[in-house]
Amino acid sequence: MAFMPKFAANLSMLFTEAPLLDRFERAARAGFAAVEIQFPYEAPAEDLQQALFRNKLSLELFNLPA
Repeated sequence: MAFMPKFAANLSMLFTEAPLLDRFERAARAGFAAVEIQFPYEAPAEDLQQALFRNKLSLELFNLPA
């Protein structure tokens, strides 16, 4: 049985032509099941949570402020 790696879309680096909250849908449409965000602080936590739920994504990583 071959191991298939799983990747999370880094929303701080991918789909940057769109506002942060729109990137969740783009990641889901691209086939990602998970996302990570280096700089999630431009949107309230509740909005991020709703975007995850709405697009059936899991949040695998976010960075704390430096």
